[in-house]
Amino acid sequence: MKINLKQLLLLISFIALIACSEHTRTPAIEDETKPIEASTASLQAESINDTFETGKDYHSFANPDQISVSHIALDLTADFTKRSLIGFAELTMQRHDANATTLILDTRNLSIESVTVAGEAAEFELKPADENLGAALHIQVGDVAKKVKVSYSTSPNASGVQWLSPEQTAGKKHPFLFTQAQAIHARSFIPLQDSPQVRVTYNATIRTPESLLAVMSAANDPNTPRDGVYEFEMPQAIPSYLIALAIGDLAFKPMGERTGVYSEPALLEASAAEFEDTESMLEVTESKYGAYSWDRYDLLILPPSFPFGGMENPRLSFITPTVIAGDKSLVALIAHELAHSWSGNTISNATWRDLWLNEGFTTYLTYRIMEMIYGTDRYNMEAVLGYQDLQKDIASLTPSDQILAIDLRGRDADDVFSNIPYEKGALFLREIEQKIGRDNFDKFLLQYFEDYAFKSITTDEFIDYLDKTLLEQYSDQLIKSRIEEWIFEPGIPNGAPVPESDAFLIVDSARSNWLSGSMQASDIQTNSWTVHQWLYFLNNMPKQLSEKQLGDLDAAFALTQSANNEIAHSWLLMAIRNNYQSAFPRLYTYLVSIGRNKLVAPLYRELVLTPEGKAFAQKAFLEAKPGYHPLTISANQHVMD
Repeated sequence: MKINLKQLLLLISFIALIACSEHTRTPAIEDETKPIEASTASLQAESINDTFETGKDYHSFANPDQISVSHIALDLTADFTKRSLIGFAELTMQRHDANATTLILDTRNLSIESVTVAGEAAEFELKPADENLGAALHIQVGDVAKKVKVSYSTSPNASGVQWLSPEQTAGKKHPFLFTQAQAIHARSFIPLQDSPQVRVTYNATIRTPESLLAVMSAANDPNTPRDGVYEFEMPQAIPSYLIALAIGDLAFKPMGERTGVYSEPALLEASAAEFEDTESMLEVTESKYGAYSWDRYDLLILPPSFPFGGMENPRLSFITPTVIAGDKSLVALIAHELAHSWSGNTISNATWRDLWLNEGFTTYLTYRIMEMIYGTDRYNMEAVLGYQDLQKDIASLTPSDQILAIDLRGRDADDVFSNIPYEKGALFLREIEQKIGRDNFDKFLLQYFEDYAFKSITTDEFIDYLDKTLLEQYSDQLIKSRIEEWIFEPGIPNGAPVPESDAFLIVDSARSNWLSGSMQASDIQTNSWTVHQWLYFLNNMPKQLSEKQLGDLDAAFALTQSANNEIAHSWLLMAIRNNYQSAFPRLYTYLVSIGRNKLVAPLYRELVLTPEGKAFAQKAFLEAKPGYHPLTISANQHVMD
């Protein structure tokens, strides 16, 4: 019997899951790319002989092929005492099957108070919950109704909502709330069709304590009065994972004609100074890839518990404060979230299998934006560091998880996030760019963004698009089998581009001379080093170093006290591996004060490899847990057990 490629990949995936069956699921986090550990939780009984249905969202119960939701009107009150959003969602429906009378929505831990259709009570049933997907809400809507209203409240432990006490904020005086919907957490605070292939417009009335300001991934008025009632409108159709809300003691400062920053007052000036190049980033991206479609592009700087680097919520990207370094060294994150305004928000992945269409394109654009603003040297350095991150993930992932078009059936949707969709996707596009020329590839991207504006597409649709465009126009340079190798096979294809940076040559020389003993740490000339050179210096050290070697580095460069969170992370990882106790007080403070999973999860995973380290990790985790986001907790809890 002949086995085709997709059947073979399904077989590899099945075998890998069995081989890893003793592991507990570890969700990874968007924009915080970390290795995925294979999941066996809630494996749905799908035979490896089943045909994979491209375009089918295996992470949603919804039935948009029969009845789809096109608009959501929210009216929610934020009750900080009950830690609950309370109110209703009125959904506007479009019918695609004249015989369909049941609307199916996704929910997770919602208390459904009532459901009405045309003002009359409607029959509904909340199905038993699935561990990964939540619970399907079936509503009888008849055959003519256009709107349904669901009154509900959220759980205090909603996976997509974090409630912070005043003590957990920068100002220490007011509470804070923020949501995080990607990948499938919108269903934990709104009953809706929680699939990226369903795009909706929305409006919202948000009621808060009068001392607080509410902002959303919608049109925000920087001059709105604080009166406890805030109105929002999102006129463009977006996928559910881009619906976002934050409430807190927020102030605003403009950074340009169309850009500004919201944050707690204590962080406002530092945030505006750090990200002052945002307007320039917006302008150069428009010059290459077409007009910005979202009116304004503002940033919201969240408390340190935010579990991600950033989230590309349209019109208002949510950003971690851990990238405020004082020297703009970590602002590639801003370029990344901005780039999503073209690749991701305007064109979205139709299912989570297709995430690489968001993140691979966005990572590629990030490098290009950074080059246009900060020059080729920085572009090359960041590309090398990204390539090394990709190599680390490939070394730790099962073959089935190294595939761009990953099969996630029966798994948590958060398992899709690693460096594969980000860096492998970007490297794939870089190869196409090199084969056909940068100007030609830019023209392709410009047309691609125009052709699929405000649509959600699948991997197979993208391949069909390549067939009609680049593969036809550049048949001497591009081969379809090579395209399919990148998308459907594990690892990095032979002959793929390998980024290089001359700026790292002096770093390699200094590290080599120091390790050989021919140079003292204090003699290494680092005055002109960038943060990227420091990261390259630390990340490529041998895993095993002596206490004297670490002490010499620390004495020369005060690495334990580094104010740059990325440098501190790399140094503390080295300290754990070599039991460098002098850094452990800072390590403890670091773990309990930062909730960004990319920075804390590798430290916890390294600590638990020894009994002493595990005790240290458990103590820190217990103290930090009340301030961690639910996703950071779930991503690290299992290593503590």
